[in-house]
Amino acid sequence: MEHKITTTISTNNNLEYLKLAVKSIRQNAYYKDMPIIVHAENCNDGTYNWLDSKHRKYDLEYYVDQNDDPKGIGGGMNFCVDKVKTEFVNIIHSDMWIAPNQDLELLKLYDNIKPGERLKASSFRIQPRIFKNDPDYRPGTVFVDVEEFGAYAEDFDASSFDEWSKEFSTMNDSLEVVKAGGAGFFCRVEDYKWIGGNDDLFRPASWEDKDLFIRMLLEGYTFKMIPQSVVWHFSARGSHFRDEAKDKFFMKSKRQQEAEQVNIQKFINKWGRLPEEDEATFVKPIEGTDVPTRIKWETYEK
Repeated sequence: MEHKITTTISTNNNLEYLKLAVKSIRQNAYYKDMPIIVHAENCNDGTYNWLDSKHRKYDLEYYVDQNDDPKGIGGGMNFCVDKVKTEFVNIIHSDMWIAPNQDLELLKLYDNIKPGERLKASSFRIQPRIFKNDPDYRPGTVFVDVEEFGAYAEDFDASSFDEWSKEFSTMNDSLEVVKAGGAGFFCRVEDYKWIGGNDDLFRPASWEDKDLFIRMLLEGYTFKMIPQSVVWHFSARGSHFRDEAKDKFFMKSKRQQEAEQVNIQKFINKWGRLPEEDEATFVKPIEGTDVPTRIKWETYEK
């Protein structure tokens, strides 16, 4: 049978969560035998050995990078998409667990799109409330108490979450959010490549998503997030740490804070100003600039 969808994962030193992400695809995806492509970069936590020993069991196509100029999260996504041979790509983070039929529900959205329409479809994210200012809900994201399903790989209650996600999807059947969500997103490969994917300017990480979504908005992409497609997001396990002094809440790591500050300035240099937040679309398009919205697609040899 010809495959329709490939799921891609880019990871850096996140092995225990990567194991869960891969397991969830093979266990919960509608297309359980879909291709999975993993890009692992600058890992020293056993990720390479695990991929080498388990890629046959899970039928993984994987690539490892060890370099001084990392592609980062955005470049890793681009790298994986470049290797995809199916019509659609399902991009998730390594700290995500997909709920049952996450892939099929997003694919269904393409049954009714208009000719020439470029759609970016996203799953609802369910996340543990680990920051002190986390609300109960933001459009497309639901926060639950840590005790509900756990906050770490070792205490995650996957079976309870899967059952909860089915009830959540049924209760919110008519809900649809027009929002540019991050990973846990789904699109035609040709549409991802047409816009140029993530801008390498923002490597290794931070603000590449805002830049990509603004460019998509300016080019007229349609955004949809639906609660029938759900992912559990452990919430940036590669870039945050647990601060025991703050009553089990989390803070951004120094590395992440520094990367954000550098890339905020890069964003301002590129667009002339910071974006305005928008509850509906995550960010508003920055109008009236001569910034190119499309980036030449890079083909990776490796």
